[in-house]
Amino acid sequence: MAKRAAPEVNAGSMADIAFLLLIFFLVTTTIEKDSGINRKLPPIDDSEQDVIIKQKNIFTVLLNKNDQLLVEDENMELKDLRAAAVEFLDNNGDGSCSFCQGKKNSSSSDNPTKAIISLANDRETSYSAYISVQNELVAAYNVLRNRLALQLGPKKGFPGMDFVQMQENYKSVQWPGNKDKLKAVIDQIKELIPQKLSEVQ
Repeated sequence: MAKRAAPEVNAGSMADIAFLLLIFFLVTTTIEKDSGINRKLPPIDDSEQDVIIKQKNIFTVLLNKNDQLLVEDENMELKDLRAAAVEFLDNNGDGSCSFCQGKKNSSSSDNPTKAIISLANDRETSYSAYISVQNELVAAYNVLRNRLALQLGPKKGFPGMDFVQMQENYKSVQWPGNKDKLKAVIDQIKELIPQKLSEVQ
């Protein structure tokens, strides 16, 4: 009796299918690009003199591992952080700030050029909470810069334009105005209200 040949599975096209799947996933897969946080580092200071900073000019923000805020030794909700930072920066304790509208509390910051916000976070702080706190603190600076831009803008030829709008217009290639003049106003506002945000762990 003749032996019957065992049936074989035709696998000749499996390699083609595998390559097609590989090409499909290579073409359709997108890799997330981590954009990070845009920060400009301060210039290197060669002077060996220690800078003396009064404690009242430091606004301390602590963020613990449970994402809880401790601001100036008091618990605070995230929604209240921006207003508290604005009040601190705008205080004008020494009366030297001509555009400030603060309460002139002698126990708070002297003026925006001397005020520093110190942010400390725990290693186990969530990334989203850290970013949220960062956003609120930067927004506090933008509140004051927007207000100052609306005061200075009309005198410099840029009426009705807040600081954020000034920066957008400066970056836009389609904006028809005088960019050199606008840059000078932006720099003046940054000089009057410098963003001094110190981060420690």
